[in-house]
Amino acid sequence: MTKKTLQVSGDGRVATITLNRPEKRNAISYELIDELLAALDEIKRSSALVVVLTGSGKAFCSGMDLDDLKQLVGRTKEQNVKDSETMARLFRSLYDFPKPTIAAVNGAAVAGGCGLATLCDFTLAVPDAKFGYTEVRIGFIPAIVSTFLLRQIGEKHARDLLLTGRIVAAEEAHRLGMVNEVVSPERLLPRAQEIAEQLIENSPASLTSTKRLLSDLRGHDLDSQLQLAVKENAAIRSTDDFREGISSFLEKRKPQWSGK
Repeated sequence: MTKKTLQVSGDGRVATITLNRPEKRNAISYELIDELLAALDEIKRSSALVVVLTGSGKAFCSGMDLDDLKQLVGRTKEQNVKDSETMARLFRSLYDFPKPTIAAVNGAAVAGGCGLATLCDFTLAVPDAKFGYTEVRIGFIPAIVSTFLLRQIGEKHARDLLLTGRIVAAEEAHRLGMVNEVVSPERLLPRAQEIAEQLIENSPASLTSTKRLLSDLRGHDLDSQLQLAVKENAAIRSTDDFREGISSFLEKRKPQWSGK
């Protein structure tokens, strides 16, 4: 099946989702979110046993689309909450997907794109891949992804990445625990296929049960933390700093923060 913002292909056992907006560096649009959620739902109900997520072109996913970013400034409180809930649902759907997931990160994975890359069960990256949660640089807040990142790499490393907004190379991302393996570009998809084949040799029922167990073990805490994250994610959008951050980013100038 082919959608406007992504492509889904497979051999019946492994389903590959390719973010397909290379001219936009595979930026996250509202349309992409809807189509990715729909694709995950379709794969969940299919015979596929493993999912591979990758990007077309030179980037994996550069974060939120600029056109959609412009719209955030004028949204109502209710719209901001709804948007935040939608993003939380996307991240939660990927994080708790009942079948094993593998991210094949072919380039930059920034902000929300970094979330997509690191929420998979396995994350492979090419040496030139870059990772970062850059939200604080534009007056935003990495609220939703912070809930997951704390679990993955620990509080000290999470504070470093989320408060500085710095970009890290693939090797550092590997050291921090965001990436499982760094592989050459020509080995990226073949290595993802190798891991998929290893997973397919296992009992599908056992894989599903193990993933469900992992989700259940953290479920209640994650639910409450995501509710708080959605609230904070929506609230920051009403601040002067958020409006200034978005404006300065779009106008390619240094922001003048007011702290309000």
